[in-house]
Amino acid sequence: MQIKGVNLGSWLLMEGYILGGRNFAESAFKQEFKKRYGARGLQEFERSFRENFIAEDDFKNIASMGASVVRVPFNYHIVQNDEFSYFDKLFSWAGKHGIKVILDLHAAPGAQNEDWHSDGIGKALFWQKDAYRHQACRLWETVANRYKDQPQLLGYDVLNEPVIGDKPVTLVKEFYRQAIRAIRAIDKRSIIFLEGDIWAQRIDYLKDLIAENIQISIHTYQPLKYVFNFKPFDRFPGSIDGAIWDKDTLSRYLEPYCNFSRDNKVGIFVGEFGINWRGGFFGEIEWLDGILDVFDKFGFGYTYWTYKAMAHHVFPDGIYQYIPDSKYICREGPVYGWESYYEYWKKEKKDITKFWRTENFTPNSAIINTLKKHFLNNA
Repeated sequence: MQIKGVNLGSWLLMEGYILGGRNFAESAFKQEFKKRYGARGLQEFERSFRENFIAEDDFKNIASMGASVVRVPFNYHIVQNDEFSYFDKLFSWAGKHGIKVILDLHAAPGAQNEDWHSDGIGKALFWQKDAYRHQACRLWETVANRYKDQPQLLGYDVLNEPVIGDKPVTLVKEFYRQAIRAIRAIDKRSIIFLEGDIWAQRIDYLKDLIAENIQISIHTYQPLKYVFNFKPFDRFPGSIDGAIWDKDTLSRYLEPYCNFSRDNKVGIFVGEFGINWRGGFFGEIEWLDGILDVFDKFGFGYTYWTYKAMAHHVFPDGIYQYIPDSKYICREGPVYGWESYYEYWKKEKKDITKFWRTENFTPNSAIINTLKKHFLNNA
């Protein structure tokens, strides 16, 4: 099957900007919430969020676009705390709507990079302690044991965006070897996706790990300052950060991955790509259509980042956007997005719960139509 779909960002791992706020670790947000509302209050909050931010209707929306796959980022705490009911719902909804699932370990024990989206505190401790890597392998054993016969399971994205700094790449390779052995002892059918370091961009050293039903996953957000809107008013195609970027530039940038795929007879899966939406006035659709043309030309699978988000001025936002003003976003500050929940949850939990539902989000028809065209191409 062709792997073409979307990411369900911020459902089983909360990200600040997706929820209209500052980017810091999910665990830090929950620690503060727990101080204010206690352990039971935090449990109620988490359950309410996960039962409302994504629901079965979202899978209906995704299927209507022609997508074949969802990639689902999760925090290792989901498995550690035996919260498998969310995975169970996920597979049930996916089955009803004919969608396959890739489970993505987005936040590993100790954090595999220094960024907020690994639920880290500025240190990638995953690469400093063997115990964390051993724990991740045991986690995948638990997941594989539970879902190896699940027909909607496409595969396991073993580790999202590792960043090892000055440590040797052999550390990544040895962890992957251990994880592959752990999974394959249980599940010989599903695809194992391996990401290189430097946020899933450097992959050359992974070639000796390639085997049957293993794919190499990359992420691409190039040119970064344009895609993330870190430098407003740049246009695509055009001069961006001192260079001319157009579809041909995107093709040249991605060609080494195509060569790697051909030379090593391995599939390339673009687990993340996406763009900050500026009303379509700065070439966003030209960029999206262009990079999808390149993916299709090179035979890459892909999942768009991300399905839904609060409309934001930076970072890739959602196919479904929350556009209105709301005190639960509070774009004027001084407290933004998810941090507003601290104040309002006690008295307004029902309103916040409703606020999270996709029925309140606006579908971006231009993004949807562009993705749909490519999802259905050679389907």
